[in-house]
Amino acid sequence: MTGERVFGMGETPTAEATWPALTEDEIAEAVAGAWPGLAAAEITWRSARPLSSTVGVRTADGIDLVVKRVPARLRDPAALAEEHRFMDHVRGNGIPVPEARTATQPSLGAAFVYEVQRAGEGQDRYRADFSWSPYAAGDAAGAGRMLARLHVAAAGFDAPARPARPLLASMHGGVVRAVEWHIARRPAVAEFLTYRDWRAEVRDLEVDLSAVEPLWTHGDWHGTNLLWRGHEVSTVFDFGLADRTTAMFDLATAIERAAVDWVSLRNGGAPDVREDQIRALIEGYRSVRPLPPAERRLLPDLLPLVHLGYELSEIDYFLTVARQPRNAEIAYRDWLLGHLDWFRTAAGQHMRGFVRDVAAG
Repeated sequence: MTGERVFGMGETPTAEATWPALTEDEIAEAVAGAWPGLAAAEITWRSARPLSSTVGVRTADGIDLVVKRVPARLRDPAALAEEHRFMDHVRGNGIPVPEARTATQPSLGAAFVYEVQRAGEGQDRYRADFSWSPYAAGDAAGAGRMLARLHVAAAGFDAPARPARPLLASMHGGVVRAVEWHIARRPAVAEFLTYRDWRAEVRDLEVDLSAVEPLWTHGDWHGTNLLWRGHEVSTVFDFGLADRTTAMFDLATAIERAAVDWVSLRNGGAPDVREDQIRALIEGYRSVRPLPPAERRLLPDLLPLVHLGYELSEIDYFLTVARQPRNAEIAYRDWLLGHLDWFRTAAGQHMRGFVRDVAAG
């Protein structure tokens, strides 16, 4: 442990950081390796996100960069290349995504990989907020509009789905099928679930994905991954969960991230559901990209499922990368089972019905 504080798993607002803070020497080496000719001059901010170490840097020439260090067991250069190719594609189709490059650190061996990107344009309005925070008044519609633009721009990107890496937002059409898929590809998750009657705990739920087209999507759409001018999104970043899913998977993720107070549920309360955020996200989205009937039908049914792939991959991360078995238990009990169980409650069913009504227009 490092002594620094980052966002926690819900037991407390913050927790001790898993990964050591970036040092000035390694930042300078990463910047020089990714952007020859630029020299890091000062650190302008440090992120409280828990899964990597990230800083803002200003160079001697006044250029703002973002340096992120990730364990190589989480993302090696090949994995970052998958994300960067998708980022390049949507940038080429008009989405404001900063250019990102990869650097390694010979002085540190193969333990870490560095992503260095140019800072985006706009206000980092949600940097200090937990990922599942609602949007400020007026921002949700702008987030929906930019998400729709990104989906239009993603057309034609035909890369296959990513391998079963830690921390990915993979899409699945059923609860049991999702768990079986991850067990087959993640040995640590398979062993973790060997000691649990998971089939009885999860209870199955399935949706039909055959009527919608696959699409590479962002996978982690919320205010903390966006920059702003007024109520419009001016920059999109953090494509670490991007994968081949569907447009409605991404929209359902955006709704689930912003509209439900999951931290209250984890702490024993009743989560507040922000119907204003749901309506604004959907209406903003379809003002740019109308929803065909098959997508309107699928959207509410996907809501209980969108968190499954990510949470199973997060369990894998805690077991194989961070070596934090207690957090793996929390992820399984509170975030995976907790989300599924809540969507079976009257409040969860009401939310799905509300999404169905808004999507129908």
